[in-house]
Amino acid sequence: MNHEIYMQRCLELAKKAVGNTYPNPLVGAVIVHHNKIIGEGFHQKAGEAHAEIMAIDAVKNPALLKESTIYVSLEPCAHFGKTPPCALRIIEIGFKKVVIGTLDSHEKVNGKGKKIIEDAGIEVISGVLEKECQELNKRFFTFHQKHRPYIILKWAQSGDGLLDQDFKPTQIGNPLTKQFVHQLRSREHAILVGTSTALTDNPRLTTREIAGRNPIRIVIDFDLKIPVNYHILNDEATTIIINSIKDQVKGNLNFIKIEKDNFLLNLMAKLVELQIQSVIIEGGSNTLQQFIDENLWDETIIIKNKKLHLLNGTKAPKFTALLSNVQQFRENVIEFYKNSP
Repeated sequence: MNHEIYMQRCLELAKKAVGNTYPNPLVGAVIVHHNKIIGEGFHQKAGEAHAEIMAIDAVKNPALLKESTIYVSLEPCAHFGKTPPCALRIIEIGFKKVVIGTLDSHEKVNGKGKKIIEDAGIEVISGVLEKECQELNKRFFTFHQKHRPYIILKWAQSGDGLLDQDFKPTQIGNPLTKQFVHQLRSREHAILVGTSTALTDNPRLTTREIAGRNPIRIVIDFDLKIPVNYHILNDEATTIIINSIKDQVKGNLNFIKIEKDNFLLNLMAKLVELQIQSVIIEGGSNTLQQFIDENLWDETIIIKNKKLHLLNGTKAPKFTALLSNVQQFRENVIEFYKNSP
């Protein structure tokens, strides 16, 4: 039996819920009987059935389950949360074999699910397409292993390395890269900008160009300078205002007071407390540079319009890293970088 084929299908299923399962991981499951898929499922939303249960419930003839193999991209859970442990359900059914993509680093699981199943006398194979399964849940793993959100830095710059012209909002990307950015936003939990960007660009930070969920908006505004009629304070999305003055919840606005000393460390701790697993840092240059200087990033995405020269304006952050991928979007190029562990 080719385990990789069925695990690949688990990954395909899991990706259908990208951006919708926070704070839970993305998981897909496939049940195979005599080399034929008889049930599939994926975790769609926190609080709802896990992938394994969805796949089990999809099987039309439950009598086949005891002679079947269940494939799951992430180790079955072993603890009671909003739903009962999947590992116990697997044991109750008595599957012939369980194939796991990667173990779950969450402290409540972390090998326990696998051990429970093995102790029940069921054969378990793990580590099938392990890297791909870990990549799928890079946000979840980073959050639980590093105790901070997965951080993506993103900006657009001209051919002469500027973010704007004469320090005024300037369109650098094209409609295709704009759609790409909105798709990126819909996949991540939150998006963050500094005071200058909020005041100068008056951004919405939503996914209005596509059919997708809006991320939580985070704005650093220590002195609460942003006028109440600015887009970032409207009711289109939950918005967190990091400041040095007050703690207050007002409708969709959550004012959170954080000390300026050791700011990034304090910010990461607060985002973990809020269960935010991933953040896109969209600007401005000073905010981005702080994360770069502290080496506090996992991915960097730079949109470049090499033929556009703005001559005068805000300089792009100073950034050096090994390029991992490049994509062409008409006259724009998008460069992708990954930070080494």
